[in-house]
Amino acid sequence: MLEFAEGAAATRKTLFVEVILPLAISINYTYRVPYELNDAIAIGKRVVVQFGKSKLYTAIVSNISEQAPGKYEAKYIIDILDDRPVVTPKQLQFWHWLSEYYMCNEGEVMNAALPTALKLASETKVMLNKGFEYDKSAMNDKEYLITEALDLQPELTISDIAKLLGQKTVMPILKSLFEKNIINISEEVAERYKPRKRAYITLNPAYHNQDALQELFLILEKRAPKQADAVLAYIKLSRQQKTISKAELLEASGAGESSIKSLAEKEVFFIEEKNVSRLGYEEDDDELSNFVLSPAQKTALDGVRQHFEEKDVVLLHGVTSSGKTQIYIKEIERFIATGKQVLYLLPEIALTTHVIERLRVYFGSTIGVYHSRFNDNERVEVWQKVLNGEYKVVLGARSSVFLPFTDLGLIIVDEEHETSYKQFDPAPRYNARDAAIYLANMYGSKVLLGSATPSFETYYNARTGKYGFVELMERYGGVELPLIQVVSITEETKRKTMQSHFSSVLVQDIYQALDNKEQVILFQNRRGYAPVLMCKVCAYTPKCINCDVSLTYHKHSHKLHCHYCGYKEDTPNICPACGSTHLEYKGFGTEKVEDELSILMPEVRLQRMDLDTTRSRNSLQNILTNLEEKKIDILVGTQMVAKGLDFADVTVIGIINADSLLKYPDYRANERSYQMLAQVSGRAGRRGKQGKVVIQTYDPNHRVIRQVIDNDYNDLYFTEMEERKSFKYPPYYRIINLDVKHKDPEVLYNQAEYLAGELRKHFGDRVIGPEAPLINRIRNFYIKSIMLKFERDSISIVKAKAIIRDTITQFQTTKLSKGSIVQADVDPY
Repeated sequence: MLEFAEGAAATRKTLFVEVILPLAISINYTYRVPYELNDAIAIGKRVVVQFGKSKLYTAIVSNISEQAPGKYEAKYIIDILDDRPVVTPKQLQFWHWLSEYYMCNEGEVMNAALPTALKLASETKVMLNKGFEYDKSAMNDKEYLITEALDLQPELTISDIAKLLGQKTVMPILKSLFEKNIINISEEVAERYKPRKRAYITLNPAYHNQDALQELFLILEKRAPKQADAVLAYIKLSRQQKTISKAELLEASGAGESSIKSLAEKEVFFIEEKNVSRLGYEEDDDELSNFVLSPAQKTALDGVRQHFEEKDVVLLHGVTSSGKTQIYIKEIERFIATGKQVLYLLPEIALTTHVIERLRVYFGSTIGVYHSRFNDNERVEVWQKVLNGEYKVVLGARSSVFLPFTDLGLIIVDEEHETSYKQFDPAPRYNARDAAIYLANMYGSKVLLGSATPSFETYYNARTGKYGFVELMERYGGVELPLIQVVSITEETKRKTMQSHFSSVLVQDIYQALDNKEQVILFQNRRGYAPVLMCKVCAYTPKCINCDVSLTYHKHSHKLHCHYCGYKEDTPNICPACGSTHLEYKGFGTEKVEDELSILMPEVRLQRMDLDTTRSRNSLQNILTNLEEKKIDILVGTQMVAKGLDFADVTVIGIINADSLLKYPDYRANERSYQMLAQVSGRAGRRGKQGKVVIQTYDPNHRVIRQVIDNDYNDLYFTEMEERKSFKYPPYYRIINLDVKHKDPEVLYNQAEYLAGELRKHFGDRVIGPEAPLINRIRNFYIKSIMLKFERDSISIVKAKAIIRDTITQFQTTKLSKGSIVQADVDPY
């Protein structure tokens, strides 16, 4: 009997799991698995664990072994949350690569990758899903108790609920409520993606009879002549086109909204709302999905396919409006046909929602959308559908590289040069384009990079044969590139022809466009009203109390704002330094451009598009809808207007001041300026009509402006690359930036000098600094930057990163490092 018991004990396995916690800890923690959960544990499942004194977290199992940790006693895991893994082994491999390459911790990657609702912790907030009706009788006692408590108090933390039920772990119960859609687990709930709708009008079939229509006219002409005009206009339009939108009828008839409404109430007209594409294409769906490629597009597509046979990454360099999207669609169709998944990355989902609409025409419900405007329930739903292979195409912003793909065949990175692909804060400070190339390599899939103004790194790789390279140098439909005119602000000021911030040339072009019933976009790369408020007497400028920047005046709030930490204060009427009342605004932002324009052209319908006007729900959608429906004559905006807008009637683009882009102290300033100016110019004259671009500048002979006018990307590339080579910048060198932060500038000085000295012992003059960055205090932390430059081929970057990590760790073990934060940024562009 005794022997039998010993044998049973010998076969009993004790399992230990290494887990990734959603915290910035440098080594993954190990827990012990209770024997009864041995069969249920698996890599990629979520487990509930206690970390620290009493906090509970959801962690991801990354490894299972029978090896106990050597230095500490492993605690037991409390529970397993999933029946099947929510994270795939490939994702775990990808997370590990990101943490190694971008010098951060796997917990930080997990935080960026997983939707909030999948990472429950003691402090996570829970609230009822208000728009959902649920059946209380179908709940068990504990679920009922939680919903009752949430009825009384709108939000509770998981710790509150644990106290309420008197048990340690409540996460499985919350998971069940979440899956039934009864609760939301989130810090905030954003709006759903709203499809673009348009009202269409049809005539009541009873009036298809000529006599009935005649009778209707006689009545309306006497009693409501405007309504008669609307019916007449409808009949005229119906002879020329199949469908008639409400906007078209209003424009053609001159009747007001009230006339159309009255006719609908009388049931003369029926109004029906339909989902439409945001692209301004009015063809039927079947025509849309069977478009024909132009000869140039066909050649480009064949080129892409040829390169894919030998290369994994191909750059498609196509001028603005050359029809790159149609080439993407053909490639997506080809990969879907083989059963593969496709990821389509866009730099700014908010501005490219029309691409979603357009792709839905082709791919229907097999296309998923993933971005930060979704609430957590929706993000989890997309996550599960990608994991189950229900979505064949995923369209998303940079975070969609983290989705659990099962069989990825193609990644498209549209506008690959965009800075929006780089995450600057918090860690991982990754670039989605570079991460996508590694991700594709893991799946053995292909990457198609598209841009009219490629980043130099990508162009360099394409020219040296590392990537395939295809050019598409003519606009779709044979439309000419816009005419570009440069206006010297200095000259116009001398001649006294400047009206506020607008040159005579720009004003004349705006009036001409408006006379032709066309639209105008004005670009100024600064939001707010005036960047600086200054005292005329003593030159005092209000500064932020937390950051080392001057405050920007915003007219709509009549306050001074900090664009770094969000601090606000009232605008002073008297100078706090010398008591003078002579305070003046220097510089100008989009708000001031809008303000001055409304005085100059009071009859014009204006709208502003920047971070301030697009914060609220659907505000951006509404601006784009109004622009398309021609309810806006002039749109004033920041760089948002440069990204992906495609409207038929925009023919004039005005760049109010190009110098703010060109005179920026950064080695990429010329590259960025060219990209921005070329992209903004590319919004003009996209269908049929040649557009016009007016660039206002103090320096009309600047090299970059000449290159934009000549559309000479190659000249820009070769000139800049000479400088990059001489001064040791990418793509010839790799850069790693280390930011050292501390609240005391003197302590920071000593810390940064010590750390730079330690790094110099290993890397010599490859270490530059420490230097104070452009803005050397943000949110009360002073900053010193250390830059490391490494030759591309002669040094192992993996070894270099290992040395940097060790040096930082060694620094953090010294007393000197107290209170400091060291942040690494790999490829900080």
